[in-house]
Order: sequence, then C-alpha cells, then structure tokens
Amino acid sequence: MRGTQRSDIQKGLEVHIMLKSDQGTGHLTHGIVKDVLTKSASHPHGIKVRLEDGQVGRVKKVFL
Repeated sequence: MRGTQRSDIQKGLEVHIMLKSDQGTGHLTHGIVKDVLTKSASHPHGIKVRLEDGQVGRVKKVFL
C-alpha cells in the first residue's frame, strides 16, 4: 500500500518514510507513526507524518 491517502494512515502504523534530507538518495526510514501532519485527504508525494522517534517525512510504504 502506498501512503498517498490520509484515510490509510493512522497512529501506530508501521511505515517507511522518506526524509527531506534523503530525497536525493531515495533512502527510506522505518518507524511507527506518532502523528499525521498532512491535513488534506491525499498528497501525490505521500502523507507527511512524525514518527515515534521524532523524525518527519512523507510515507512511501505502509506495512499491514
């Protein structure tokens, strides 16, 4: 599942995000969603979230 729909993203979900600093490399960061930061229903580059460790990025992959 891709992370472009806000309705698919919720607190406690295990995800891979792309940090702004990693956009050039494509490196993904693994973590658990603490807060959903995007207010719109969808975003073409992924919903922005804050992980439990405080890192902020856009969701690229959701683990179910």
